[in-house]
Amino acid sequence: MSFLPKIEKITRDLSFSHFLLLFGYKTFSLYFPLFLVAKGFSLPEVGYTYLLIYLPLAIFSPVVGYLNHKINPAILGTLGILGYSLYSLGMILISNPFLFYFWQIILGISAALFFVSSRAILIGLEIKNYNPAFGWFYSAPFYSNAIAPAFGAFFIWKFDFLGIFIFSLILEFICAIFYLLKFKKIAKNLPDEGFSLENLKTNYQKVLNKIKEKEILFPILISFSLLLLGGFYRAFFVLFLKENLNWSQNLILIFISTFSFFFLPLSLFLIKRLEKFGSQKNIFQGGLISGFSSIFLGIFVPILNFFSLFLINLMRSAGSLICNSGRSGLISQKLKEEPEEASTLDTIFSPLAGSLGALISGFLIGIFGYQLLFIFGGFFVVLVSLILKNLLNLRK
Repeated sequence: MSFLPKIEKITRDLSFSHFLLLFGYKTFSLYFPLFLVAKGFSLPEVGYTYLLIYLPLAIFSPVVGYLNHKINPAILGTLGILGYSLYSLGMILISNPFLFYFWQIILGISAALFFVSSRAILIGLEIKNYNPAFGWFYSAPFYSNAIAPAFGAFFIWKFDFLGIFIFSLILEFICAIFYLLKFKKIAKNLPDEGFSLENLKTNYQKVLNKIKEKEILFPILISFSLLLLGGFYRAFFVLFLKENLNWSQNLILIFISTFSFFFLPLSLFLIKRLEKFGSQKNIFQGGLISGFSSIFLGIFVPILNFFSLFLINLMRSAGSLICNSGRSGLISQKLKEEPEEASTLDTIFSPLAGSLGALISGFLIGIFGYQLLFIFGGFFVVLVSLILKNLLNLRK
């Protein structure tokens, strides 16, 4: 069908694996901030919990990048998926506070295994157009978001959180089998058996030297600023709905499910659009769209309703998809000679910025409140985008 963007087989299978992984995880993760607050966590502690998830993802990503030279990336990615399954089991069996934090770290390491290895496979193989390929990959969470909250609500109602964790455990295990069967053979030629730590150091020096070029560095910084803002939204948006707008959990569920469902056709249009523009323009335009959307959200907080919030959040998420896909496409194109190192650095950006954004905003909410943080965060992204775009002399 002509209205659908083209998708290559490797992209389709990786995106489907991403969908299954996050479908199992998001049956409970979307309720996680509400769950933490109900357990007595303060807002800074909510941010700290997200730091324990995303910081290990960022720190462990270079290790996974190195292991991709020694071990089939498909095996490493499969271990990552199994780690998600193990995390669900840990949430079922363990109630000790120390072990609770330990499992958050395990989740971050598992995410590093999956995302670095998956990006290494995608970058290392011949892909005709990287921007739409990563557009498909990054839109997978929205597809899982469209269904997972409804499943999660059912299992909460019927079996409490125990039911969600059991469902997630089983689904992640199925995903691991699918991933291994699909990618083990085609990915087995990626690692270099003669690779050493000295080679790793040399490759990272090459990658970092390339990133210092303003044509790469400036767009990446725009994306990083947006990811900082995204960390705030990821950790505290549902709490904003609950605490500032006084929405019930059922209304929050309806909003998230409806939003993600309607984002599906928009994401298809956006993925097709990514092919028409260069990565730098996609990053810049996506940053401006998301930044201005956050400013609008903050300004109109006093008069927000379901529909207006829906439209603003739709714009913000669209800009985020455009920007993040552009960043990954840019890194894939410019750093293709070192695919594992490129995939590692690309994986680090999101969790590092997200964890910092969640931690910082957790402390600032008590001082400024949600409304001002929406405005300040959006203004920060817009300002960074405009300044770096001007320095880059990027034409419209």
